[in-house]
Amino acid sequence: MLSGFGITQFIIKNLAKSENLTAIALIPARAGSKRVPGKNIRQLGGHPLMAYTIAAAIQSQIFAAVVVSTDSEEIAEIARYYGAEVPFLRSPAYAGDNSPDIEWIVEILQKLKSSDRFYDCFSILRPTSPFRQPETIQRAWQEFRSQPDLVDSLRAVEKCQQHPGKMWVMQGNLMKPLLTNNDSPVPWHSTPYQALPEVYVQNASLEIAWCRVALAGRTIAGDTVMPFLTQGYEGVDINDAKDWWYVEYLLQQGAVRLPVVSQLPIEAKE
Repeated sequence: MLSGFGITQFIIKNLAKSENLTAIALIPARAGSKRVPGKNIRQLGGHPLMAYTIAAAIQSQIFAAVVVSTDSEEIAEIARYYGAEVPFLRSPAYAGDNSPDIEWIVEILQKLKSSDRFYDCFSILRPTSPFRQPETIQRAWQEFRSQPDLVDSLRAVEKCQQHPGKMWVMQGNLMKPLLTNNDSPVPWHSTPYQALPEVYVQNASLEIAWCRVALAGRTIAGDTVMPFLTQGYEGVDINDAKDWWYVEYLLQQGAVRLPVVSQLPIEAKE
């Protein structure tokens, strides 16, 4: 067992190793959105939605490459205009509504590896979180890097507003609590929210993991996952028309800011 001094030296040694880590940003932007058609390239604040994620990734100055994974030539052209790479289109087999992330991630990492492009870590940055800033990514990277070799991945989370202790499962004409609390005479569904244990829910802001976790383990999370607590509106995620309305409302009210995009709007380019 390591002594206190040994643990300190272990951390210092691994922090030193982490200074040379290489990371790739992976931005998924397939064409088949159903609830908000074309949302990845829909205009928000003068630019296609995904432009803000590309800008934040590049301006964070963390990544050796910023790559968009898409099955659409139109999306690929827009992604390249805003500074991302699209070295190839995503295979149709990995672009369906129910395709898990691990499929397109392994595909892109393996194809890049076959071209002698190797990275230690990857970060998933979804275009549907437009208020994630370069500073958000930098903060997450520093937290992940402070635990080298001790965790498989980092995932953005926020305190949940709909507590699972107050959720129910339907069973015919009856329902039963999703969760039970045998340690208290008062069930969670009848307990004030403030008295319930704190529970966090993942959001779409970002994920960071070792490439080995995906390539060898066929998982994007691994077994040991550390939390990254988003602040304010960093974790806002656009999934449907109501979310899009909310994002536009926040912008109109001046409650949020989008990452700065240096390019002219794509329709204004010469």
